[in-house]
Amino acid sequence: MKRFFKPIEKEGSAKKPSLSPSKNGAENGDALPEVDVKKEPLKFLTWNANSLLLRVKSNWPEFSNFVSNLDPDVIAIQEVRMPAAGSKGAPKKPGELKDDTSPSREEKQILMRALSSPPFGNYHVWWALADTKYAGTALLVKKCLRPLKVSFSLDGTVSKHEPDGRVILAEFETLRILNTYAPNNGWKDEENSFQRRRKWDKRLLEFVVQSSDKPLIWCGDLNVSHEDIDVSHPEFFSAAKMNGYVPPNKEDCGQPGFTLAERKRFGAILKECVISLENPFFYG
Repeated sequence: MKRFFKPIEKEGSAKKPSLSPSKNGAENGDALPEVDVKKEPLKFLTWNANSLLLRVKSNWPEFSNFVSNLDPDVIAIQEVRMPAAGSKGAPKKPGELKDDTSPSREEKQILMRALSSPPFGNYHVWWALADTKYAGTALLVKKCLRPLKVSFSLDGTVSKHEPDGRVILAEFETLRILNTYAPNNGWKDEENSFQRRRKWDKRLLEFVVQSSDKPLIWCGDLNVSHEDIDVSHPEFFSAAKMNGYVPPNKEDCGQPGFTLAERKRFGAILKECVISLENPFFYG
């Protein structure tokens, strides 16, 4: 898998971090405490947790040690699988964890205790959640780093969340960090999954084109394997079928995430990202 790098240098970056009175936090209604402020994030960790609550209950000490040793500035998590706040039948609050029932309160307490313990207490957390225990993302940013803006949709609207909590976008002075959990392409067009993925890829391409003024760090579960080297048996995955079903369009055939159509669209996004070396891009 190709990756494109360029060091981001900023005048005075070696100076001792200081308070920034004009940047009191992200423009999403969250008040961040006064702490020593670093300039920009430099180290990133991305992880598909496949149920963050399950990870907390099973192997949290190992992950905590890993984070302590790596000491990332930003942690991007996908598939948190925690429901958004809001009672049954009421509008949901995708930026908040559900706690209106006894089980949901207990689960929230377990999760927040884990995120308050070292080293996670050093991070501010933003959530983008689905209505149920499905999909969802989280972004943890060190408290000494203050994004100018945190939004939850590809159009950059602060108050709007993508369906299923699939996007968190943090903007800093010199770069943007995009955390995404891409929808799976699925096996059959009749289930509208092909159309959903096509729309997602189109919107991502538009986002990249419109965001070319700053370097982009794109983290997440992108649900695509771009090249043959990214899978163990490319010929097998290219010919894979579900119950013998063959899509009408040959480019939609194969294992979801490795169809020719998905790979071409992903390649188009990468090509747009690296046209100019003055606007470097990294994905992972």
